[in-house]
Amino acid sequence: MPYTRIQGEFRIVGTSPDGDTVRFYPDDPAVWDRIPGPVPIQIRGPGGANLRLEGIDALETHFDPPFVGGGVLHQPKAQAEGAAAELLRLLGFDPVQRTPSGKVKAPTNPAAVRGYVLTRGGDRLGRCVAFTGPGAGPDADADGNVFFTPAMLHETVNHKLLAKGFVYPTFYRSLFPDLRNDMTATVHKAQADGEGLWPLDKTQKPTVVVGPPEVSKDVILPKFYRRLGEYVLLNDGDPDLGGFVVFLRRKADTFTILSTGHTSTGLDLIIEVNDSKVRWTHDIEDIVFDN
Repeated sequence: MPYTRIQGEFRIVGTSPDGDTVRFYPDDPAVWDRIPGPVPIQIRGPGGANLRLEGIDALETHFDPPFVGGGVLHQPKAQAEGAAAELLRLLGFDPVQRTPSGKVKAPTNPAAVRGYVLTRGGDRLGRCVAFTGPGAGPDADADGNVFFTPAMLHETVNHKLLAKGFVYPTFYRSLFPDLRNDMTATVHKAQADGEGLWPLDKTQKPTVVVGPPEVSKDVILPKFYRRLGEYVLLNDGDPDLGGFVVFLRRKADTFTILSTGHTSTGLDLIIEVNDSKVRWTHDIEDIVFDN
């Protein structure tokens, strides 16, 4: 499974990293032009770009739905901010001070951390989708390619966050099956051991929807939360769920349920609404999303 290795450094002052997004500056910024994706990688500052960590999804510390407006939403802060702090600690930044809006204050210790990125492309928001970690990373061939194995996966911060229950798994079709299977086994162990957010997880239990900025006071899958948040904001802050199923159908998220092979368009297939409560009906590791 060839991945492109990019070496460079993490710099976080003035940014708002969460548990699955962080700023990376490659040694050669021209490398971003060679990363495929639905849109070009969005360059920020002197050659940096935001990484979106592959295979995981952290609770939202500041979710502002694109093209919607209406305010910034957040999930339960203890777990959302805990994941963000753990990501930075794993990369080598500790301690980190933030402004009330969540931006990292100067100085940090250290000012920058050497690191690597393993990627196969970017996402529709112009972020580089990647496995990452501190240090030089695995050896690459003359073209900068790495045959990425599950053993290498275990050295990434993606895997370490998943193993300790700081984040949910969220799989997309770009993730190779053997890596996905390894991450699924990691999730099952974290669940069995009661790690991190798993004892609090209410994704498959009825959750009450409230107005912004919380939308749900429960710990639930971020992808589920983002759809709820977008709906509530489009509904002028009203948490009434009367139109939620139609909203999901029109969003047309496409995915496959691995255990059945069923492919569907619309999360309404795996969402159950009962008056003011809503729940997700499938194990998240059993779902592979197209985008």
